[in-house]
This record gives sequence, structure tokens and C-alpha cells, in this order.
Amino acid sequence: MRGRRAVILGLGGTAGAVAFMLGLGAWRARNRPAANAVLPLPIGEMGWQLTDHRGRTVRPADWLGRPAMVFFGFTWCPDVCPTTLSAISGWLEELGTEADRLIVALISVDPERDTPEVLADYVGNFDPRIVGLTGPKAQIARAADDFRVIYRKVPRDDGDYTMDHTAGVFLFHADGRFANIVDFHEDRRFAVPKIRRTLS
Repeated sequence: MRGRRAVILGLGGTAGAVAFMLGLGAWRARNRPAANAVLPLPIGEMGWQLTDHRGRTVRPADWLGRPAMVFFGFTWCPDVCPTTLSAISGWLEELGTEADRLIVALISVDPERDTPEVLADYVGNFDPRIVGLTGPKAQIARAADDFRVIYRKVPRDDGDYTMDHTAGVFLFHADGRFANIVDFHEDRRFAVPKIRRTLS
């Protein structure tokens, strides 16, 4: 895993993988969604059940009462995911102790490979406040539907596969209401204030 970790970190600065962006993913509004955006459900109305990278069961109700920041990805992602998680780590560092109030989660779209153990090794490359979540395919699909995320398995010529998925970081208020989205590659000057508004 050490060699793979070096690859993850080495590729983290590149970007170019195909990612579904939804209406939300292209959204640059600072305070409210576009009129035609398909919004995630409030967390309290979601129905998934997943397992975190420490082996603990996590349900939407466990998140209510704290603001949340959620990203969908997978550990074999060559660029979008490590780039985003590196950015998230930077945002958390800039927020300082304010960030301790946040639930920060990576939900895997590749449960075939992303066991809790694999996720534990992967998220260990980033800020320790980031939690990895995985689970049965049906529960991943349920979570994706609740968050209005699109993903699909894409075969490769070498017989392996990769995953296309919505890129964007979802922000939720402590009461579970959707707050905002940070777009892929959004400048920190805009991302951090969005998170601060979610915390307020």
C-alpha cells in the first residue's frame, strides 16, 4: 500500500478525469442554488446505512446536530478524488478549530474495492477529520440517490475498471438542510467562506 500511497499523493496535483457534474456541479452561485438545480434531500430525510473506515455503522440521523461536508469518490481515483481531498484538508486547516464542528465524509462509489480497511489507509493520507464511508452496493446506490449523485462503472482496455462520478463537495447545515456546494477546483477564496456560512 505504501507504493500506492505515493502514487495517490503524486497524482493529487493533476486533474483531467471525466466526472459527472450535475446541475449542481457547474453551479457557481455564492449563496443559493440555481433555479433548475436538483438538490440533495435534507439529511433527516435520507435513508442510507453505511460503514465508516473504523468499522462503525453510520446513519443519516447520526449527523443531525452538526454541519456536514460530503464528497463522493473512490480510492483508486487517479486525480479528481485526491485533488479534492487535498483541497478539503487545506480548507479544514484554514478553518482551524472551527472545523472540529464539521462532519467531513468521503462516500465511496466503488464498494467492490473500497473496504473499511482500504478506506482507512486512503483517508490516512489526508486530514484526520475526514471519515471514509462504504457499504453494500444497494446502500451506496441509496446514498447516491439521496444526495442526487450520479456514478457509473467504466471498463478499461486492460480489463480493470474506473468510476465516473459527480464531482463536488456538498455542504449541509446542522439541522440537515442543504446549504451549498463547493465545485471541483473552486478557489479557496470562495470555498472557505461557503463553509463558514454553513457553520454559522
